[in-house]
Amino acid sequence: MKKILVLAVVTVLGFTNVNAQKIKFGAKGGLNFASISGDNTKGSNTVTSFNFGLLSEIPISEKFSFQPELMYSGQGYSFDDNTVALHYLNIPLMGKYYVAKGLSVEAGPQIGFLLSAKNEKTDVKDSFNTFDFGINFGLGYKLENGLNFGARYNLGLTNINNIDDSSSKNKNGVFQLSVGYFFF
Repeated sequence: MKKILVLAVVTVLGFTNVNAQKIKFGAKGGLNFASISGDNTKGSNTVTSFNFGLLSEIPISEKFSFQPELMYSGQGYSFDDNTVALHYLNIPLMGKYYVAKGLSVEAGPQIGFLLSAKNEKTDVKDSFNTFDFGINFGLGYKLENGLNFGARYNLGLTNINNIDDSSSKNKNGVFQLSVGYFFF
C-alpha cells in the first residue's frame, strides 16, 4: 500500500514539472448512490450520501489530462430498514480525454481508506477491511469559467468484508454526480 502511495506522489510531482503554469486546483462535491454486490446481497438497497473534496487537473497534452483527487465519500448499503454507513477517504487518479471542447471521458484507479463504519449507531468498522480498491469510469464537462460537472461510477474490485470466514465476499459500487469549481 505504501508503494502505491509513493508511486502516486512521484507521478503527480513528475507531471507538475511538465505543465506547471497550466495546472488547475479546485474543489467539488455531490451525491453518491452507493450499494454493494457479491454474496448474499439479494434484497440490499442503494443508499444516498454525499462526496466532497479537492482535485487538481494537470494537462499532459491538448486532449489529455491527469486528475488526482482527495475525496471524502459516504457509501454503504441497506437491508430492509437496517443501514450500514461506510465512510471513506478516497484517492482517485483519473486520466481525462477531451472528446470535444469542455467534454471529457475519464477513467482510472481509486484507492480508499475506511474512516468509519456504522450500523445505525453501532460501530462496525472491525467487520470491514480498511482498504478498498476500485476502477472509476465517467464523463465530465468543464466550463471556461472553472465550473465543472461530472458523473462517475466506481466499480469496487476488492472484498470489503473483514471476516475470518472468507465465504462472504462483497464489493462497493458507487454512482456519483458532482459539481466543482477550479479556483486557479
